[in-house]
Amino acid sequence: MTHFFITGSAGFIGHHLARRLLADGHEVTGYDGMTSYYDVTLKLRRNAELARFPRYHFVQAMLEDRAALHRAAEQAAPEVIVHLAAQAGVRYSIEAPDTYVDSNLRGSFEILELARALQPRHLLLASTSSVYGANETIPFSESHRADEPLSLYAATKKGMEAMAHSYAHLFGIPTTIFRFFTVYGTWGRPDMALFKFVDAILDGRPIDVYGHGAMARDFTYVDDLVEAIVRLSGVIPTEASRVIAPDVEDTLSRNAPSRVVNIAGGHPTELMDFIRTIERCTGRSAALNMMEMQPGDVPRTYADPALLTALTGYTPATPVATGVQHFVDWYRSWRAERAGSAAAA
Repeated sequence: MTHFFITGSAGFIGHHLARRLLADGHEVTGYDGMTSYYDVTLKLRRNAELARFPRYHFVQAMLEDRAALHRAAEQAAPEVIVHLAAQAGVRYSIEAPDTYVDSNLRGSFEILELARALQPRHLLLASTSSVYGANETIPFSESHRADEPLSLYAATKKGMEAMAHSYAHLFGIPTTIFRFFTVYGTWGRPDMALFKFVDAILDGRPIDVYGHGAMARDFTYVDDLVEAIVRLSGVIPTEASRVIAPDVEDTLSRNAPSRVVNIAGGHPTELMDFIRTIERCTGRSAALNMMEMQPGDVPRTYADPALLTALTGYTPATPVATGVQHFVDWYRSWRAERAGSAAAA
């Protein structure tokens, strides 16, 4: 049994990761600020699901609250820290940039300071495919340049990556940074495309299709993402784990126990195909409101998963149609639950 300390445990990905680890018999301390970026009711329900496990311990506090963070982590004494808490969303970073600086930079700095103090066996941090920004070489490989971010969200995540490498070098903290590619699935966030599309289609409202539909994303089903994180948690970034293969470039630093890994399947789906899949899964047709590309968005994401596969023997492979159907089934249940709660009130 391993004790994991997970920030953002009431969030979309944090919930799924914590539930998987608890089901596997591990101990989990969750830490979440329960901010109001989206409906807190959803976060409370996720957390309630986790609270059914006796080995789950929850602390509600902000990352920027150093005293609360250190108190919670020191009491837990975790072997592994997984930092998932962040202010997400490309478009919202234009409206509320200060929240991204507070959470993604200041908050991540506090996690690094925590790791410096506790010296965990492994520190894992969530980044994003958005850091590839203006990179035009596809599929995106971890060794590609990622210094031209197109959104403040991406810039803060790239800043976190740089800070983490420096701490790994200075204080010998084994650190793995994973870059997520359009994660989707059950218990998802209301600001994500799939959630918004299904909600609108079931209500008969039009959906906003940015870039006039000429976009593609390397969609990653959340259970696949969790499987990759669980496997990576056991791959400590040391010279002993360096991948030496002619077709794989390991990002293990020559100056620090630090590595960057893409998590995705490497199979981008065209946005219009994604929408058609949702139509089939809901049994409804979508009314399309074609719009220009949003500032900060990129037309295409496409991962090279070779390093992930070499390190873990695993590549995300859940078909988009399967993942979307799982989400639609969950969403109908969630919506019915919310309607029942409203009626009872």
